[in-house]
Amino acid sequence: MITEKDKEYLKRCVTLAKTALNEGDEPFGSILVSENGEVLMEDYNHVAGGDHTQHPEFAIARWAATHMTPEERKKAVVYTSGEHCPMCSAAHGWVELGRIVYASSSAQLTEWYEDMGLEASNVYPLPIQEIIRDAIVDGPVDELAEEIRLLHYQKNMEV
Repeated sequence: MITEKDKEYLKRCVTLAKTALNEGDEPFGSILVSENGEVLMEDYNHVAGGDHTQHPEFAIARWAATHMTPEERKKAVVYTSGEHCPMCSAAHGWVELGRIVYASSSAQLTEWYEDMGLEASNVYPLPIQEIIRDAIVDGPVDELAEEIRLLHYQKNMEV
């Protein structure tokens, strides 16, 4: 169940996605929040340089592995503008981070790309639960997903 507090954190992810877009990148943003609600780390996409592993969720997993105990990681929450891709889901699972909350789903992103006439990614858009066993996942959030859709449209339909 997504709470109002969850939505506040997701709105920060949308802002980070806008930052990525303004820097010429794909509009994705994520934050890591501790059990007590402290934002520990935030990042946005950095794939425009050609390294398509530079996703914020992957950066969060690496940061958490270095800066948090296993117990702290399990109690933390990752908020993100878009559902984790399989690479990021695996990273999340390997470092055993806790709950994931996303604004828009991979299925939605796939549909939006189809609607824009864009080619599908060469990586299958698998749901997080197909990558991480017993994952606790909540999303999407319709009103925020619409904002994310518009950011992707802006990025991909630029003239």
